[in-house]
Amino acid sequence: MEKSSRETFFITTPIYYVNDVPHIGHAYTTIIADALSRFKKLTGKEVFFLTGTDEHGQKIEKSAAEKGLKPLELADRMVGRFKDLWNELNIEYDYFIRTTQPFHEKGVQKIFQTLKDKGDIYKGIYEGYYCVSDENFLAEDVPLEDDGHKVCPDCGKKAGKVSEECYFFKLSAYQEDLLEFYEKNPEFVRPQSRMNEITSFVRQGLRDLSITRTTVQWAIPVADDPEHTIYVWFDALHNYLTGIGYDWNEDLYAKFWPPTVHLIGKDILRFHAVFWPAFLMAAGFPLPKTVFGHGWWLKDKTKMSKSKGNVLDPHIILKTFGTDPLRYFLLREIPIGLDGNFSHEGFVHRVNSDLANDLGNLLQRTLTMISNYFGGTIEHMDEENPQDVALRTDMNSVKEIVFNHYENYAINRALEEVWVYLNSVNKYLAANEPWKLAKNETQTNRLARVLYQAAAAIRAIAYLIYPVLPDSAKKIWEYLGEPNPLTEETYKDLAFNNFKLGRKIQKPEPLFPRIGLKDFLEEKETESKKAVKEEKMDIISFQEFKRMDLRVGEILNAERVEGTDKLLKINVDIGSEQRQMVAGIAETYAPEDLIGKKLIVIVNLQPAVIRGVESQAMLLAAEMDGKAYIPFFVEDLPAGAKVL
Repeated sequence: MEKSSRETFFITTPIYYVNDVPHIGHAYTTIIADALSRFKKLTGKEVFFLTGTDEHGQKIEKSAAEKGLKPLELADRMVGRFKDLWNELNIEYDYFIRTTQPFHEKGVQKIFQTLKDKGDIYKGIYEGYYCVSDENFLAEDVPLEDDGHKVCPDCGKKAGKVSEECYFFKLSAYQEDLLEFYEKNPEFVRPQSRMNEITSFVRQGLRDLSITRTTVQWAIPVADDPEHTIYVWFDALHNYLTGIGYDWNEDLYAKFWPPTVHLIGKDILRFHAVFWPAFLMAAGFPLPKTVFGHGWWLKDKTKMSKSKGNVLDPHIILKTFGTDPLRYFLLREIPIGLDGNFSHEGFVHRVNSDLANDLGNLLQRTLTMISNYFGGTIEHMDEENPQDVALRTDMNSVKEIVFNHYENYAINRALEEVWVYLNSVNKYLAANEPWKLAKNETQTNRLARVLYQAAAAIRAIAYLIYPVLPDSAKKIWEYLGEPNPLTEETYKDLAFNNFKLGRKIQKPEPLFPRIGLKDFLEEKETESKKAVKEEKMDIISFQEFKRMDLRVGEILNAERVEGTDKLLKINVDIGSEQRQMVAGIAETYAPEDLIGKKLIVIVNLQPAVIRGVESQAMLLAAEMDGKAYIPFFVEDLPAGAKVL
């Protein structure tokens, strides 16, 4: 099947583990991918942008058990949070893949069987140290600690020794093929420093890779040997194939494979630049063009991670500033290949200086003057003078420079160039002083030319920043009276004089209101306190606490309370009797999923009637983002057992 007649661009993010809430690190990768995707669409390419979630493995199995959930229940919950954040960040992905989808599992099993039949997968005994946190086997040269454990060099957690029968992939057989491929395709790993790192690693020698487990149940089973489940990284990497239609949508697959760029964090580079191309070589698939290992956002000069308790919640920033300022800061502050240290002071300064002062003020004063001096419409103007010509021709030069930076994934450089031009527009206005020209009736046509030049430049600036600041760019386009959407103008057709006389200008609202650091930090503190609001409770004595009768309750049945969205009516066994409760948990749990679960119930509260239904007890739950989450017992405790 032939590819599309239009040139294609297939970009992917990593798929994100569902045992962790989405944070700035996840947002950063996905915003980069979204900006590149939007840029490529402007250039006329047919784009496919794939993201999703990694839902198998021991780590997720363990996290779900700790929460009293089935692994799929945990995955379902966290998928919603990722999708909600991508919506808030204005991420326009084409497909969101989940590794628990049947077509993905089937595709992985098919590829596994192909490699097994070929002889590239064989059965043996694995002995070594395994890090549950990173779902990774440690290298032999990681030193042994005094207590008999090894410490994972990536996450710092202890790795235990395992010995079990498993299937191996013949990674060692592809060492020379990989080195030859790297030599012929120097753009395969970017930036260059990471290609050097990968080449050096492979030259040191590759060992065959264990790719199944017998002790992990929450995984894809080997089709003809179901006691073995497929190693999570073999499973996860193949999402890039199944997500683009392998084995279920051959037209989609034929159009877009192989990927143009896999966008990943540098910590998972070896999986994508060594294991993944070896798997593809073995199975006969064309290899991706580029694996781009971007840097990390650090907090206090340390990589953000849930275990270190230093992750930044993007929702707090979004609530205070909105979407575009966060997108701009993350992509403007550092080159994609380097690490950046997040500071609230730096963020506020960047937003106030670049967005509010430079861009916001330029837009505000230019369009306000057009509204005040010409009723919002410029009909006639003088011919260009040399200053006017320079502003127009400089835009053409900037357009080409910005194009090349976007093409090379240097988004921060593209934004730098746009802001250099933006500041030249500010200088142009200062030099021509339109506010003075407005006082002289003989200078009306000159005034019109100056304001037209500024507005035409602003139009071009809006177009060039659209991939990073899509909402703001679209608003500017509308303020300028453009009749067609910004995305209908292709990049090659962008021209200074595309801003036509007679456009009806609207007076703009401030795009980027200035926010003080103090206000931002106060908002952050307020949001943080919501997560620990129990600290604000009144202090009670131990005797008062003892008055509460807490028991283990087993849910016998549950159903929705008619006429409500949030309430469930639950019958619970508390040992000596059965009680009826009404609880606001319907947004978090389906009634059928609760049956048989054991939880903590307060049984000596005074009964209350809620929506016409008597509630004779109360369950304990935590609240997050307006939803209730119940701490279920994993242990098989008898109903009615006292909770101390």
